[in-house]
Amino acid sequence: MTDLFTLAAEVRTDLGKGASRRLRHANKVPAILYGEGKDPVSLTLAHNKVFRAQEEEAFYSHVLTLDIDGEKVECLIKDMQRHPYKNIVMHMDFMRIDATHDVHTNVPVHFINEEAVAKKGATVAHHVSEIAITCLPGNLPEFIEVDVADLEVGQTLHLSDVKFPEGVTSDELAKGADHDQAVVTANAPKGKADDEEGDEAEEAAAE
Repeated sequence: MTDLFTLAAEVRTDLGKGASRRLRHANKVPAILYGEGKDPVSLTLAHNKVFRAQEEEAFYSHVLTLDIDGEKVECLIKDMQRHPYKNIVMHMDFMRIDATHDVHTNVPVHFINEEAVAKKGATVAHHVSEIAITCLPGNLPEFIEVDVADLEVGQTLHLSDVKFPEGVTSDELAKGADHDQAVVTANAPKGKADDEEGDEAEEAAAE
């Protein structure tokens, strides 16, 4: 897995749409590296290495190393453009990072113990698939784990209920309590919910 997080890159000076098209025909991926107050650098990477790495979920939230003509640069993937129907990576954006500076990025959410909710006769509804976080590069998690084992029917877990790893904070919660987004809900089975609504309607009519 570790080798997937180190990619060889070359500086490119032939820019423009025509140059990028020629690179793709040669099984290369055009890319750009920016951030940390330094000038952007246009790069070229081998498509087969990139394609293999991008198949791993951790690739998108892991600190990556670009080996640029022998210089090692730590960065995060910030954007990736894919062909609309071919298995081709069209372009990549990398952001430099500094071990002493916080990074803002999104990490995937892994929901665990959903079978415990199913045993209660409920269905699990995911409201998010990733969470925006801030932390130092050394504290960057590959994913955020959300345990729903104790989730009761009709209950919703919010960002404030999530246990973030040490040194990691939620970007939304940092904006205030009104940004406490819903993360996951245990919904009652549809038939049961409809029955309850019907009972309530009958009771109201009787009154």
